[in-house]
Amino acid sequence: MQIEIREELPGDVAAVYALNDAAFETEVEARLVDALRANRTLSLSLVAVANGELIGHIAFSPVVVEADGRTVHGIGLAPMAVAPSHQRQGIGGRLIKEGLRRLHAQSHPFCVVLGHVDYYPSHGFVPARTHGLRWEHGHDEAFFAQALTPGGLDGVSGVVRYRPEFDAV
Repeated sequence: MQIEIREELPGDVAAVYALNDAAFETEVEARLVDALRANRTLSLSLVAVANGELIGHIAFSPVVVEADGRTVHGIGLAPMAVAPSHQRQGIGGRLIKEGLRRLHAQSHPFCVVLGHVDYYPSHGFVPARTHGLRWEHGHDEAFFAQALTPGGLDGVSGVVRYRPEFDAV
């Protein structure tokens, strides 16, 4: 199966919503992507397409780390969805790899993600706590970080805050 990874296009909006709705237990993630898009706060939104069908989606948006009176900007990965019929075929990994490659090319210093403890380390993420990073809502065991540029996490520690749109999740 030939899979194309490309940026989301305006004509993909309904399919991205349906995909996120199908991949998760509720519509929360689908609504989150719509809110990020509506507020123009998606830093990067990629889709995976096979045979003309949208089968995967990944979103990246800004995060800030607040500590010791300073603010450092990075990127958060969320959400990522793969159509249930296409899961466990490496599509999510391809979306992550391409997304991180593009973010590195744009000189974003680091990326964080809250996700499955057995999945994200296989894609170069390490426990965020090893860098002194904490998600504002806890779940430290499932919170990961990855430097995207050399030294991208050097001296970065503190509480990570996602965009306000995430408050609904």
